[in-house]
Amino acid sequence: NGWKINLLVCYDLRFPVWARQQFDEEKAFEYDVLIYVANWPERRSTAWKSLLQARAIENQCYVIGVNRVGADGNNIYHSGDSMVIDPLGEILYHKKDEEDVFTITLKKEDLNGIRERFQFWRDADEFQIKA
Repeated sequence: NGWKINLLVCYDLRFPVWARQQFDEEKAFEYDVLIYVANWPERRSTAWKSLLQARAIENQCYVIGVNRVGADGNNIYHSGDSMVIDPLGEILYHKKDEEDVFTITLKKEDLNGIRERFQFWRDADEFQIKA
């Protein structure tokens, strides 16, 4: 339905360049939604939550963070903290300490309005990631 999605995994969240939004006048934005599927323990939950919000703001996109809940085989606890964040960094959904199935409607017109109002993406430097 016209949504472009970028899927990333766990540790990728620590490296903003992997999620760096690129804009091309012909192609427009590379993606509209970033999804992180992760296994972040509770002791790093502050970083998890802060970095998800940062990726949403800096890339002007929705961010969905899906994280593990409960103790693993090494008795390390995972608090979940699964979230949906809008392009301004506002938390639309947050679930801590329990499993959940949740449905939310993301609004493309809101996303486009934010990108139109805050056009800082026009000032970003071009770059390439090389192996």
